[in-house]
Amino acid sequence: MRDATWHQASIDQTLRHWDGRSDLWIFGYGSLIWRPEFDHLEARRARIHGYHRALCLWSRINRGTPERPGLVFGLDLGGSCEGTVYRIAGDRVPDILGPLWQREMPSASYIPRWLNCHTTSGAVTGLVFTMDRRDEGYVKGLSTEEIVAIVRQGRGRYGHCTEYVLQTADALDAAGITDRRLRAIARALRRPI
Repeated sequence: MRDATWHQASIDQTLRHWDGRSDLWIFGYGSLIWRPEFDHLEARRARIHGYHRALCLWSRINRGTPERPGLVFGLDLGGSCEGTVYRIAGDRVPDILGPLWQREMPSASYIPRWLNCHTTSGAVTGLVFTMDRRDEGYVKGLSTEEIVAIVRQGRGRYGHCTEYVLQTADALDAAGITDRRLRAIARALRRPI
């Protein structure tokens, strides 16, 4: 876990090119779709290129334990990803980013990046949390069966890993976003053991 000083330094580094006034866009691809937990002026469906949604990060606190880890979503390299981009008011940025960093960056497993988020109303530059492949929690190459087994066993501070994955799958379906791999995982998780 990172402390408040580290979080603030990371926020300051990320915002070094922000003018301190303009509204800011944040891209959600996992739980931020169904539980953003911050006030926003607008939400748009958006697609980013160069990254895809994947259950690629061990969760040893929030959705699992060190002995029985779960998996959480990250944006891994390659492909594209549809999600939701949220516009937050410029004067609310300092209040919103602190709690957002505590939620998204507890162990610095993600790299905050500014990426083009393509919407039907045009592209916006959004803050996107991408997977740091050098992080010790990064995992790749798991089969659907392995993912399902890991997700089923995971339970942590925020509850069951299965619930987290199914809520994300349901939120994507409700938003009209197709993620075939996640749908296959969700179907397998809903089958009786």
